[in-house]
Amino acid sequence: MTVPSVVVHRDADVLAKAVAARLITRLVDVQSAKGSASLVLTGGTVGHATLAEVAATPARDAVDWRRLDVWWGDERFLPTGDPERNETGARKALLDKVDLDPARVHVMLGPDSGLTAEESAARYAEELRAAARPEDHGPVPRFDVLLLGMGPDAHVASLFPEMPALYDERPTAAVHGAPKPPPTRITLTMSSIHAAREVWVVAAGAEKAGAVRLALSDAGPVQVPAAGARGQSRTLFLLDRAAAAKIPASLVRPASP
Repeated sequence: MTVPSVVVHRDADVLAKAVAARLITRLVDVQSAKGSASLVLTGGTVGHATLAEVAATPARDAVDWRRLDVWWGDERFLPTGDPERNETGARKALLDKVDLDPARVHVMLGPDSGLTAEESAARYAEELRAAARPEDHGPVPRFDVLLLGMGPDAHVASLFPEMPALYDERPTAAVHGAPKPPPTRITLTMSSIHAAREVWVVAAGAEKAGAVRLALSDAGPVQVPAAGARGQSRTLFLLDRAAAAKIPASLVRPASP
């Protein structure tokens, strides 16, 4: 796994704009090199703000949206269209505004599908496995960019500190009793996060500062899940000044776009 690079922006608004610009550049570069790209989305305020900024810039047209696979890092186990679903927020912010191939938008199914949370997680694992190529060397695709938000408790996706999903070796897991509502969720596990070429942890706000400090320390990933969020070729912590307030200046490294 890679050592994180830390990039700090002035505030949450600038952070969302900067991450959007960086994301467009990365997707265009990947598509130029190999034809298509894969992206794992996150929810949360900054995650959806970033997607809204992608939608707002004319540069979005540089991406060939028909050649993009869209996945989710986690989902609230709620019916399709529920405003609390990460999918709902992503569609409103960006996905319904660009010409995506519906077959390449990989949604985590909710209870209206007739599946239990465990069955939905298993179905998503099957979909990941079907998309993985021999060169990926595993049961999930080698995602080009995997976006993650982070909670004040240092959770990423729906991997909360010391919960059973952190020990799960399958690609996906159902989560029950999550410490923030809703209690039932579907999540990629840490092994799937580690399959990504690039992992970008995006965090804003003073309430995240302690978690950011721990995530960039030698903390264990069971106690501090964000400390285990690392990519194969690159890991970025993209922060605003408030979220970066408790990390040493020596940890802030330049990172090329």
